[in-house]
Amino acid sequence: MPDRFQNTAGGINAPAIAAFAVTPSDTLDLAEPVRQVTLNLGGTLRWTGRDGTVNTTAALPAGSYALSATRIHATGTTATGITGWV
Repeated sequence: MPDRFQNTAGGINAPAIAAFAVTPSDTLDLAEPVRQVTLNLGGTLRWTGRDGTVNTTAALPAGSYALSATRIHATGTTATGITGWV
């Protein structure tokens, strides 16, 4: 089946095109920046944004959250089962 959108650029509000399991790390960036994360088990989330700013949330319930991140930190993150969406 042909992909009608193969040659179009997706804007920031476009749907995700891929996802991967995230292993939080204090030293390694994600394989590629994500535009959203899903937490299977809620908790706090500490991440580095594309602008280099480190952010930390209060405890979040399980669910999906729009954010632009290059790293999900191990220290400060208690949420588990994290999926990154690109």
